[in-house]
Amino acid sequence: MSWDWKVFLGDDGSGRTYFEWMMSAWGWTLSVAAAAWVVAMVVGALMGTFRTLPNSPWLVRLGNVWVELFRNIPLLVQIFLWYFVVPKVFPAMKEVPGFVLVVLALGFFTSARIAEQVRAGIQALPRGQRYAGMALGFSTVQTYRYVMLPMAFRIIMPPLTSESMNLLKNSSVAFAVSIAELTMFAMQAQEETARGVEIYIAVTALYAVSAFAVNRVMALVEKRMQIPGLVIASTPGGGH
Repeated sequence: MSWDWKVFLGDDGSGRTYFEWMMSAWGWTLSVAAAAWVVAMVVGALMGTFRTLPNSPWLVRLGNVWVELFRNIPLLVQIFLWYFVVPKVFPAMKEVPGFVLVVLALGFFTSARIAEQVRAGIQALPRGQRYAGMALGFSTVQTYRYVMLPMAFRIIMPPLTSESMNLLKNSSVAFAVSIAELTMFAMQAQEETARGVEIYIAVTALYAVSAFAVNRVMALVEKRMQIPGLVIASTPGGGH
């Protein structure tokens, strides 16, 4: 089998090379993943916290419903629902770019998994943490914000790292609704050039580099967040 890496220097028919097209697709992949990660972290932390509130049964139920709903529907189906069904039900959504709809679908799907991790992290804390906040005169919101959530996130950093890497890889399903990310580039470029080996090796390498970078960044964050001498009796499994 002969290799022809010069395929990336060829014109894709729009005045740019296949290499330039691939770099643009890589940018879209990272953009989808980064935006969805923000949505997932904010919503996941909120829903995970709701599930541990001692005197708010309605918020606990809301958190439980959110997790069970978004965790048990396949990601690809959720993307199709957001892209094809939601705009039909709510016509105003037709003006929303496909990129935003994919980010919401991927972010909400991942938020259900992060909510499980946040819940497990909070429940792994000694009860004294909550009581200490109350003894200082903190409200429930202040106790979670200043005492419990910072500690919980330190505990769940390892599963959060895995989830962040999974989110990056899951962004590949965006090709199904014509987002010009890496997987879509690979499929179209392979059809146009008939050089599938070179195309898919290059795309695989970019995914691997991206995932490794996420892993290293999260490891650095985990190291900086570590509390010297902290020992937790039980660690959460991430709820998977």
